[in-house]
Amino acid sequence: MTLTFDTKRALSRTRALALAATSALALGGPAMAQEYDPDAVINIGSLYEPQNLDNTAGAGQGINEAFNGNVYEALFVLTDDGDVEPRLVEVYDISDDGLTYTFTLKPDVTFHSGDPLTAADVKSSIERVTTESSASSRKRTLEVIESVETPDDRTVIVTLKSPSVSLPYNLSYVWIVNDAATDISASEDGTGPYTLQEWRRGSALALEPFEGYWGEKPMNGGVMFQYFTDATAQNNALLTGAVDIITSIQSPDALSIFTDNPDFTVSEGASTTKELMAFNDRVEPFDDPQVRSAIARAVDKEKLLNAIWGDYGMVIGSFVPPTDPWYVDLTDVNAYDPESAREMLAEAGYPDGFSFTLDTPDYDPHPVVAQFLQNELAKVGIEVKINIITANEWYTKIYKAHDFEATLQEHVNHRDIVFYGNPDFYWGYDNPEVVRLIAESENVGSMEEQTEMLTQANRIIAEDAASLWLYLYPQIVVSTSDVTGYPVNGLNSQFFVSGIKKAE
Repeated sequence: MTLTFDTKRALSRTRALALAATSALALGGPAMAQEYDPDAVINIGSLYEPQNLDNTAGAGQGINEAFNGNVYEALFVLTDDGDVEPRLVEVYDISDDGLTYTFTLKPDVTFHSGDPLTAADVKSSIERVTTESSASSRKRTLEVIESVETPDDRTVIVTLKSPSVSLPYNLSYVWIVNDAATDISASEDGTGPYTLQEWRRGSALALEPFEGYWGEKPMNGGVMFQYFTDATAQNNALLTGAVDIITSIQSPDALSIFTDNPDFTVSEGASTTKELMAFNDRVEPFDDPQVRSAIARAVDKEKLLNAIWGDYGMVIGSFVPPTDPWYVDLTDVNAYDPESAREMLAEAGYPDGFSFTLDTPDYDPHPVVAQFLQNELAKVGIEVKINIITANEWYTKIYKAHDFEATLQEHVNHRDIVFYGNPDFYWGYDNPEVVRLIAESENVGSMEEQTEMLTQANRIIAEDAASLWLYLYPQIVVSTSDVTGYPVNGLNSQFFVSGIKKAE
């Protein structure tokens, strides 16, 4: 079937408003009672176009949204409920010492090219993530792997240097790619329910169902991710029927357009997306925890959140959202206190403040957040020079070259406290005790022990003001009311599309 960039949409006239703060699928009552069209192409509006199609090559969060679980699958999957479940694994065993995992692959799984899935594909896929040239943000979590053996086509034996209680979770980030594939930055060869039909850079990405898929067939005739650089344009596309779903609403003002309109369904889920100002902790004055703490105390985060999101979202005191097992409320650490901020700056040797450049991505809401921070920090004598950059520039300048003083970014990943245990990560935070706690938390015998250690690390990171964590985004998905079955939590920015249905 060929997908087209069709903008015609029939909107139903039955009210369906569903707000859910827990994991759930969006279920519009009227559409449930109607037959769905298995050939309907679902148009999805998104602000996050991939930079390329290879998740080990700095593709950005957009590649997870479009491809994770849709085009590519892993040995395990992080569900929209936050559970880790086997995907391409039929069964697996763990040795008594926790050092050897033996995985038996599901039978009769084929890649989109027609090649069968084998253990060799799994081995090469793990090595794609762990190789020196990989830019995967999860590369460090897999350094614990000593070797990967493939005694036969359906058996993969992973031997570890030390026990890793999170290995199945970490393997959910490893896409299984055909080992015959070479450059996948503009193509793909996965095992998922959809194949890539077309990618028009700067415009849209089309997926169509894979006829040879091993699992349950999609409930639609394909999906089209349509990309916008402006949230207002994205909202207008939904209002006019050019798209059926917006994966994440960017402001409460936009939300008000839809909440009282019976043509749309609004669903609120659990978010893992954190807006933060990341300091380059390697450079002065941000190598001083006292300066970082002063900046944290100078910013009224409640006021910022209200300005951006109104009654939605939440202020956070660390990098850890409530969906992570090691979450604790740390908003009292370096809480808003501008007078204290001035005193701390003076103690740190900056009684008259200082100036720095804030590299700011050019898409919403970062420019507005940057202006807010500029105004707040001016009140304590700190001059903020705003430098607007593109997403591509952010990746090369900030993430790769570490050439910055401070930057804005949203981090979408689930359980990503591990980045603060990596001194080589772009923000350069290096606390030996945190590095130890995060590393040793993998060697424990239970999730309870791991949670205790990472809770301790979380508090140290907050007290060090390693970054300035501004707020947790709300996760709000809006669709036309004749569309159901989409995920609402979007953990790690993934957006599973095979269950989406459109009423006839």
